[in-house]
Amino acid sequence: MLKNDTTNNDQPLPNSNLQAQQPRAVEIAHALPMRLQTLDLARHTVIAPSGRRYVVATYDDSRLNRGFVTSVFPQQNDYLTLVRLTIIEYSSTTPDEAIKRHIATAEAIQKGKLKALNK
Repeated sequence: MLKNDTTNNDQPLPNSNLQAQQPRAVEIAHALPMRLQTLDLARHTVIAPSGRRYVVATYDDSRLNRGFVTSVFPQQNDYLTLVRLTIIEYSSTTPDEAIKRHIATAEAIQKGKLKALNK
């Protein structure tokens, strides 16, 4: 009879990479949270004073050597995100810096300063 050398699967294995990749709860006043995709750190629907909707997404793109990317996409018909029409894209080196950029970008859109961000 073979001896089965397995570990007790009831206990989670400590893994620092797993903890680093867990999504963070980012709350922005008057912004609608969205379901996070696989590499997302944060994702919100932000409404500009003109009534236009934009999606601000911050995700880990380090596999393509771009670091943590914050992107702004237009949203059509209140639900369809036009990901191929990127308006603005920023790259950050750390997740904390990317989250700060995400919040600042969302707040600027809410204040109607989207064109100022694009300069």
